[in-house]
Amino acid sequence: MQYEIVLPADYDMGTIERRVATRAGATDDFPGLGLKAYAVRRRGRFGSALNAYAPFYFWADPAGMVRFLQGPFRAIVDDFGRPAVRHWVALARHRGPGATSTPVLATRESSTLAADLAPAGAIAEHVRTPALGAGVHSQVVGLDPSRWEVVRFTLWSAAPARLPADAVAFEVLHVSDPELHRLLPA
Repeated sequence: MQYEIVLPADYDMGTIERRVATRAGATDDFPGLGLKAYAVRRRGRFGSALNAYAPFYFWADPAGMVRFLQGPFRAIVDDFGRPAVRHWVALARHRGPGATSTPVLATRESSTLAADLAPAGAIAEHVRTPALGAGVHSQVVGLDPSRWEVVRFTLWSAAPARLPADAVAFEVLHVSDPELHRLLPA
């Protein structure tokens, strides 16, 4: 799941950094959470045209997502209003060679499935196990069936020399991964 709070162009992103530094520990042991990447986009960095706070979550248990939205998510609503929360059904999860390192960057790639293809064939094409480079921590592929869109989140333990084409990049400020072992077995 992910929500993205777009911030003004002149917003002091240090405010978000301080927020993460003081509050991120609250999800370090959150039940049902596989991984939360406290992610931001900064205008002018990694091709971003805007500033945004855009954390994303890989849930090991859907009940954890519900508990989060009914509980700690209240702080986001109180400070920024209630953003739309996108969520996907996980199709594939891959552990990368950099899984033992802390992620510093994330990318999100999206593609709409062709309307003239049967869903099973179109989805299978996106789920194949990719060749993950040395800097990849992990990757999750999800499906939004309301849009017939496949999304690929990749966490990078080191910034790649070149970002994937059409990828949206996020700097990762902190990672909470209390139940990552349930999503990415060794």
